[in-house]
Amino acid sequence: MPETLTLQDKLKRLPRSSGVYLFKDASGDIIYIGKAKVLRNRVRSYFQANSGKDVKTRRMVPKIADLDWIVLASEMEALITEQDLVRHHQPRYNLNLKDDKSYPYIRITNEPFPQVFLTRRMEQGGSLPGSVSETGRYLGPYTDTKRLRETLQVLHKIFPIRTCIYNITDESIHKGKHKVCLDYHIKRCEGPCEGLVSQEHYQEMIRQVTHFLQGRSDEIAARLKDEMQAASQELRYEDATRSRDQLQAIQHYTDRQAILSQDFGDRDVLAIDVASTYGVGVVFRVRKGKLLGKEKFDLAVADPQEREENFYGFLKLYYSQTGFIPGEIIVQEPTTDQPALEAWLSERAGGKVRLVHPQRGEKARLVRMALRNATLMLNEIKLQKARRQELLPASVESLQEDLGLEVPPRRIEGFDNSNIQGAHPVSAMVCFVDGKPRKSDYRKYHIKTVEGADDFASIYEVVSRRYRRVLDEGTQLPDLVLIDGGKGQLSMARAALDDLGLSYLPAIGLAKRLEEVFRPGHSEPFNIPKHSPGLTLLRRVRDEAHRFAVTFHRRTRGKAMTTSVLDDLPGIGPQRLKAIWQVFGSLEEIANAEAKEIAEKAKLPQAVAKAVRERAREVGGL
Repeated sequence: MPETLTLQDKLKRLPRSSGVYLFKDASGDIIYIGKAKVLRNRVRSYFQANSGKDVKTRRMVPKIADLDWIVLASEMEALITEQDLVRHHQPRYNLNLKDDKSYPYIRITNEPFPQVFLTRRMEQGGSLPGSVSETGRYLGPYTDTKRLRETLQVLHKIFPIRTCIYNITDESIHKGKHKVCLDYHIKRCEGPCEGLVSQEHYQEMIRQVTHFLQGRSDEIAARLKDEMQAASQELRYEDATRSRDQLQAIQHYTDRQAILSQDFGDRDVLAIDVASTYGVGVVFRVRKGKLLGKEKFDLAVADPQEREENFYGFLKLYYSQTGFIPGEIIVQEPTTDQPALEAWLSERAGGKVRLVHPQRGEKARLVRMALRNATLMLNEIKLQKARRQELLPASVESLQEDLGLEVPPRRIEGFDNSNIQGAHPVSAMVCFVDGKPRKSDYRKYHIKTVEGADDFASIYEVVSRRYRRVLDEGTQLPDLVLIDGGKGQLSMARAALDDLGLSYLPAIGLAKRLEEVFRPGHSEPFNIPKHSPGLTLLRRVRDEAHRFAVTFHRRTRGKAMTTSVLDDLPGIGPQRLKAIWQVFGSLEEIANAEAKEIAEKAKLPQAVAKAVRERAREVGGL
């Protein structure tokens, strides 16, 4: 058997090499990824006493149960690997971009006659924005979608890019598979589908499109001006008019770009502002001295006090996804990792890139401007959060009044168990915030300490596990705990909360049969008016917990059960077995149903349905 190493064993075996380290919790989930010039020194420093640890490290270290590392040839390789892993795993204690999968890109397809369009989905093989791959080139990401669509409209006015989705090849042109459309007749396309323009000419136009999107519009404007004058001198007035209209479109587009710098250079300006667990990152894309675009990114932050780590975490995430990296990047914070970062950025850009942290002058003014924008946007997020706190849904307000709670139950967490005769026991927790499900906070549990169908003990286990972890991680506690069940289940949930020192948390049980609400310490159900919006909300939470638990149980059962108590029945094959379990959630449900009902719902012959029912009753002791 392979040797099992403890965390302490691994700390002793750390190499003195550059590389990437991965911290894992007791569940095996990666919670932090970092890079180090010397792995042994960096990783062991987390576990040294009295080392002046920051808030994030003090919270994280007790949760580290295991670690892995990857040895790499240099610090730059470690930085590249770190970013790839952070983007893939998105660990809790690393800074991450929120909703980074939804940011739009401009895609230029890799075809003889490429298409240019907006997309939010990067095809496989297109993981390096800006580089040409099997699926083409991706420029972005962009966050101002309205501005991006306006840019694409201007782009199609200037360049006759095809808008069709034909697969245009030499063979399709030779066989005449496609015909020109209206765009050709109104001079918005040059007809590549019929071979009316050469591939070399079209590819040159695509090169100019890329330059335009990167802010290099001056050479395109100069070319159009020359074409307009030549067409006018040769009395080709229609061509001259078209060139004039294209030139005006460029001028109108560039006139809206504010001049930020007097030296007409290309640079990016980055700044972030953070508060609590969230923040805003801002990127000014300055090209030829003009503001080509301002991008805003929402950030998930582990520790707002870690200024340098947060800022450079944002910088690395942004430049691991963007297509064009200018030769100069003006930064908000200095860093000791500057040589490695510049080497990484230069490799991605295909040319030398400098990081500049200005103290005074015009560049310092640009940083202050970017930071001001980040602060304003962060304040807007704070204001929105405050407004959401002030707006209390009627159902939550009604429930507070119905139950006599001290605070509104804005966050409700509901629990339910699911099993078949004690087999494959699972439990599930759902979360409702302000009366609406928050599915990102749903949790699923395999019952570990309970033998057989013990609903009470299962509730104790899962409530204990849930809130022990909440306390360990310092995450948000609910305003109300809802148990799907009666007095017995509620008593076990209450005992679990009391054992954790959470006796102050309100908990109730909601029985299915008569929609009775039970409170701890009361033998009789609590009377809530049947038409109360608060009771309706409780039913929704209870029903969602039941649905989530049953769905999870069915999946668990499907994976775990290689044989079934129904497998050996005549007339039962894999398809019919699957149909039965899709309709009925347990053997008990089958046993209590009539054979006719089983036959109709699972589409079985009457004789087979009768045999299924008899087997279910036999196994269930009915």
